[in-house]
Amino acid sequence: MGVDEDSEQEFKSQKIKPASDDDKRKKKITPGSLMKALMRPGSGEKTPSDGDQVMYHCTIRTLDGVVVESTRAELGGKGTPIRQVLGKSKMILGLLEGFPTMFNGEVAMFKMKPELHYGEENCPVTVADGFPKDDELHFEIELIEFSKVKVISEDLGVLKKVTEEGQGWETPREPYEIKAWILAKSGDGKLIVSHTQGEPFFFTFGKSEVPNGLEMGIGTMSRGEKAVIYVTSKYLTQCPLIPTLEDIEEVHFEVELVHFVQVRDVLGDGRLIKRRIRDGRGEFPMDCPLRDSLLHVHYKGMLLNAEKTVFYDTKVDNNGQPLEFRSGEGLVPEGFEMCTRLMLPGEIALVTCPPDYAYDKFPRPANVPQGADIQWEIELLDYEKQKDWTGFNFREIMEDVEKIKGTGNRLFKEGKYELAKAKYEHVLREFNHVNPQDDEEGKEFSNTRNLLHLNVAACFLKMGEPRKSIEACNKVIPVSN
Repeated sequence: MGVDEDSEQEFKSQKIKPASDDDKRKKKITPGSLMKALMRPGSGEKTPSDGDQVMYHCTIRTLDGVVVESTRAELGGKGTPIRQVLGKSKMILGLLEGFPTMFNGEVAMFKMKPELHYGEENCPVTVADGFPKDDELHFEIELIEFSKVKVISEDLGVLKKVTEEGQGWETPREPYEIKAWILAKSGDGKLIVSHTQGEPFFFTFGKSEVPNGLEMGIGTMSRGEKAVIYVTSKYLTQCPLIPTLEDIEEVHFEVELVHFVQVRDVLGDGRLIKRRIRDGRGEFPMDCPLRDSLLHVHYKGMLLNAEKTVFYDTKVDNNGQPLEFRSGEGLVPEGFEMCTRLMLPGEIALVTCPPDYAYDKFPRPANVPQGADIQWEIELLDYEKQKDWTGFNFREIMEDVEKIKGTGNRLFKEGKYELAKAKYEHVLREFNHVNPQDDEEGKEFSNTRNLLHLNVAACFLKMGEPRKSIEACNKVIPVSN
């Protein structure tokens, strides 16, 4: 197929990446305005590029050798290297052009005319009054190291360098429980705190037990990952890990995320908490029984009193047999089912549940008082997904529909209108893929679909949503005889 030349040119122009501000600045560089002299060769084959963090010492001198400014302690500086991210940090033009020519460990002298350093018109980096920004200057740069980093905060106050990849994709979040080896050093390399022997440091995510910036960085790590997290003073909040933070401008945290326990605030108000105490098989949440399934579980139910009184244990009170139930049918307390849907096969979880999601709205065991907070220790042995209708003939589909509809009717009679509605709506969604083969099947199909819409309408009416009930009724399609 031929392509019109004008169209092809237009297509190509759309793919051209617009020039960045740094690219536009580089066009100001003229021959002779930036000169480089190698003082010590570096190592390796790669040089820094956009997205790399560069760590370097910098000493600025006049052309006759007078030190104007330095990061080195022996020359009056603080001894702390500068950290910047190419393409992200504000940087003088000479270094923006110079760093991509350097190797790890290299020391180079850059001779810059004023327009290549702080004398540049509209320079994004400011200097103190009295700085000779209108003079030609020497910049001695030691590139200590460069590496790819993940930008955690947009202002570059928190960065992460991965030194060893972790396993899986799940990362911690509030209120997960974390175990990690942590070594903290100041920007100039002085040890601040070390938790690298004995037991890993334990903390709960979201409880301000580690500096905010460190928690932000750990929140991007997977289990087993090793990383260096660079945190500036803005994100160094006081906490048990580092009680004193005076005069610390930045901290480099060397972290190994040993383990984290998935803790979920299921309702979002702190009342229904699921805490994983043994990992299951597979990946969360893809391998969880999120959809209605047949589940096999062992569980132990306890009152949240001082004695942690056990009121039921399947391994004792059910002849050692697990509980078998179908989710979505109101066969277990709501809090129990909500948490079980978030479990992996083989997982053991400890669930703390308020009374309104436990037994206050469910047939209550004789030894469970009204209004009791409950704790369940649940082990999900396995589950069977609800079968789909692939390969079913029309009669087999309709027989399955009657079973699901019957469950919905039972739930409706029990006053569990939300669950009943979910059953009816599930069938209606699946009906979108059913194609009756003759008039008789078509009539049965239409009648059943209309009845399901009316059942949904009845549920909405009981739930106090008359407008939605009317909308469901309007979906009924008359069937001709």
